[in-house]
Amino acid sequence: MLVPLVLLAAGYGAAAGLLVPRARYRLAVEPEEPWRTACPRGHALTGAARGWLGLARCPGCRAGERDYGAGAPVTAALTALVCAALAAAVGARPELAVWLLLAPPMVLLAGVDRAVHRLPDVLTLPLAAGAAALLGVASLLPHSAGSWRRALLGGAALGGAYLVLFLIRPSGMGFGDVKLALGLGIALGWYGWAVLVLGAFAGLLLGSCYAVVLLATRRATRGTGMAFGPFMILGACAGLLLGGLAA
Repeated sequence: MLVPLVLLAAGYGAAAGLLVPRARYRLAVEPEEPWRTACPRGHALTGAARGWLGLARCPGCRAGERDYGAGAPVTAALTALVCAALAAAVGARPELAVWLLLAPPMVLLAGVDRAVHRLPDVLTLPLAAGAAALLGVASLLPHSAGSWRRALLGGAALGGAYLVLFLIRPSGMGFGDVKLALGLGIALGWYGWAVLVLGAFAGLLLGSCYAVVLLATRRATRGTGMAFGPFMILGACAGLLLGGLAA
């Protein structure tokens, strides 16, 4: 039963991951700029959901110039790997559907933050609301392994902790990280406080280690900005995997 589930999750992740580069391209702009509505050569982006859904390929461009979503195969493979790992750890429990639905947006958020050091509200806020609503439904189904009330408290706790860090040192952390922490805290809190602390600590540790490497190799200085969202998401994924295995 587990092997087919993992394969199905990997196939879903690969398919969903192919849609991530177009959205990443559109959202990866500076804060004062509007979302992109055209390919790099000026052709309007059309398709489902007003051009947000689809492959990062422009039919109006000449052959060899059609793709504008760099790293699409890598993104698809990464999303497939995340979904497969979650399925293997969680198994056929209701919350697995929630994690699979949240995985592509989290990969998208990591890509946007890595590109322009920005976590757009259009992603972070729906992620938090979606996690809360979907886990509320999962909690009503049989064989779920978490607590919806604890998930909501976890979101408030982690979001509050990041808010304090932001207020203490605004230059070292963006407010987008605080909003992302809210959604990640809801997901991690589902499996308990130990998982919440582990996932949050893993994100901080990974980000700190990366910063140390950048400083040691002189690729950055103490004042250089760094995208912290990808490490928060990696830490949260590690927490969900361990939480799913423990449950």
